[in-house]
Amino acid sequence: MGIRNSAKAIIIQEAQLLAIKKQDQDGYYYILPGGGQEFGETLHQTLKRECIEEINVAVEIGDLIFIREYIGKNHEHYEFDSEAHRMNYMFLCRIAEGDTNLGNGTAPDDGQIGVEWLPLSELLNYRLYPQTLRKYIIDYNEGKEAPVYLGDLN
Repeated sequence: MGIRNSAKAIIIQEAQLLAIKKQDQDGYYYILPGGGQEFGETLHQTLKRECIEEINVAVEIGDLIFIREYIGKNHEHYEFDSEAHRMNYMFLCRIAEGDTNLGNGTAPDDGQIGVEWLPLSELLNYRLYPQTLRKYIIDYNEGKEAPVYLGDLN
């Protein structure tokens, strides 16, 4: 199995982070908008397509701020995704001016039940995956130093 690339949007507006809301047996959890790169797409094209599909808005893509690697065999769900190896490229984005159609998009993620703005001041209290990312997002927003490459984390 090969390495899978994906592009993710970090959208911060009025001290809140936009996230996709999902639910499992433990309750609600959140992920960043974005998804897998298709053959022939640039990461920017991937991110624009995925945001329309998942959150129903066009985005303006800014800087690449984080790169996260995920090697399934090294984490708690290894029995389900031990063969997974993903690279997530996270870009600072903003909703395109005038686009007010925020909500589930044309092809929501499996298990997606909505989109939600999460207050940065309470971000550590949310099940946002990858969980280690919460602190990096807060630090970045506060202008603190944060590494670009975050390593293999969940």
